[in-house]
Amino acid sequence: MADIDLMVEDDELDEQDDKYLLFELGTEEYCIDIARITAIEELPKITSIPDMPNFVKGVINLRGMVIPAVDLRLRFGMEEREYDDRTCIIIVSLGESTVGFIVDNVSEVHEIAKDDIGPPPSFKNQTGKEQYIAGLAKRGDEVKIILDVNKIISIEDNSKLTELKNN
Repeated sequence: MADIDLMVEDDELDEQDDKYLLFELGTEEYCIDIARITAIEELPKITSIPDMPNFVKGVINLRGMVIPAVDLRLRFGMEEREYDDRTCIIIVSLGESTVGFIVDNVSEVHEIAKDDIGPPPSFKNQTGKEQYIAGLAKRGDEVKIILDVNKIISIEDNSKLTELKNN
């Protein structure tokens, strides 16, 4: 898989409205607003760091930047699986921080109109995974889960990751 660079010029930002990157974790497809994504990369070598939450696999060196690598399967309480040639890392901007989300497979970029996005579920489940959901997108007869990237990493996790990056 070739690296996909999603960096854009300011005048292209309007063209990113309503565009979402679809990716797979297990049998489910999730979405992230592409305005938050800086790159999609083949999974590089990950350096393990002790005393991190189990979903933080370590750090990667991406063109001289040290970026924490978070396995979204583990973050969402899914079964761990061996990485393969389809596994990739989505580099996401979280304000001052940059994090890499490890996913099973990147599908494609789709335009999803605001009218086709409903609110996140109001019910609470046992795992608390609903807290990561920004909305539910209707695409044909399917529903896609739009993730809130800021909520995937809690404030305390983010401070640990920032510390890790600065060491």
